[in-house]
Amino acid sequence: MTRVLSPLATLATSALIAACGTPPANLDLSLDKASAAGTYRVALQAPGKPPAINQLHAWTVKLAAADGHPVPQARFRVDGGMPQHGHGLPTQPRVTRELEPGTYLIEGMKFNMPGWWEIKLAVDAAPGSDQVTFNTVVATGGRP
Repeated sequence: MTRVLSPLATLATSALIAACGTPPANLDLSLDKASAAGTYRVALQAPGKPPAINQLHAWTVKLAAADGHPVPQARFRVDGGMPQHGHGLPTQPRVTRELEPGTYLIEGMKFNMPGWWEIKLAVDAAPGSDQVTFNTVVATGGRP
């Protein structure tokens, strides 16, 4: 039995696909920005080789105080997901170590489909607690 969608259902399905498949035109893709309250300057560095879909990869985060000095001994909570799909990250990435003062390694990142992803960092260090959200768009094949 073939099922035919009504014109309204077809329009709604098309709108849903378009909304979930295309990132907003004005999406901020900068990977170096001030935290929400301005406590920190945070730079997120993607892996040297763009990760493939469903492949674990590591990112580096550089944390500086508002005056530009590196912030050592920070604690992070890593979160994120796909806002247009309403789901979080498929893994539980975390900062595993401080590589040098103010530079940290995030391991366990994975994108399980192409599209717009958010990477959210909650930071707690001597200057205070703050948060920052980065956006990235992963293309088919995993190239952000």
